[in-house]
Amino acid sequence: MQDPTSNWHQTTLRIPFRTAEQANIARRVILVDRELNAHLVERTLDVEANVLVATYRTATVRLLRLATNGFIENLQLVIRTIHEFAPPADRETDRVVEEAVRDGIQV
Repeated sequence: MQDPTSNWHQTTLRIPFRTAEQANIARRVILVDRELNAHLVERTLDVEANVLVATYRTATVRLLRLATNGFIENLQLVIRTIHEFAPPADRETDRVVEEAVRDGIQV
């Protein structure tokens, strides 16, 4: 019998942070919120060095879009909070944030 999740849709997002500690903070904060449709959405969050790796598998493309949009909204809040309360960022990080804002990404 075929696994019912074998036809699910998947995406992986890789978000670099300035430090591994910041990536772990983001992971722990986001893990607190469970997926609303847990039986239709699988999420894994890992940290590889200073990169937060989020993988979503969903039953439909629509759910994949909704789940990743919600993740990105939460991530934006986490990034803003880290930026506000973390020690001053180095110039490279400031440059990346400025480029993101210039490209229309809310940080």
